[in-house]
Amino acid sequence: MQSITSLISGILFAIGLSISGMTDPAKVTGFLDVTGAWDPSLAWVMIGAIAVFASAFWGFKKSRPVLAPAFNPPKSGMKVDGRLIAGSAIFGVGWGLSGICPGPAVVNAASGNAVYLLFALAMAVTLVVGRRVTHGQAGHASDGRVEDAKLA
Repeated sequence: MQSITSLISGILFAIGLSISGMTDPAKVTGFLDVTGAWDPSLAWVMIGAIAVFASAFWGFKKSRPVLAPAFNPPKSGMKVDGRLIAGSAIFGVGWGLSGICPGPAVVNAASGNAVYLLFALAMAVTLVVGRRVTHGQAGHASDGRVEDAKLA
């Protein structure tokens, strides 16, 4: 049941990205071009998504998830370290240069377009390699989210 719910959630997410136009890299680069022809539409999509999430989060905060034993909120005390900053910077540079974010990349890869298929493949390989490198480092503690989501 959890796999079916995940599939339906992913399809719903893909439909939302497509309807909002966020699968178009030009929309993303237009949003990031704050000194030129700035396109604020991505901000409105983010505000809408935050509003939906916030209402659901606060509305269901005291209840239990339907398909899991408990919610998995971020751990308090998570530290901002060099790895987090470096990873965020690399992600941001890649996003800014290409205009492609992971979610829209997967949606666009479903079209069969070679550019998006290559992007999604490179993203998947990088996730696997990064996980292996990260777990090879002594003293690194994972919070288990990727394993729980079965992404690796």
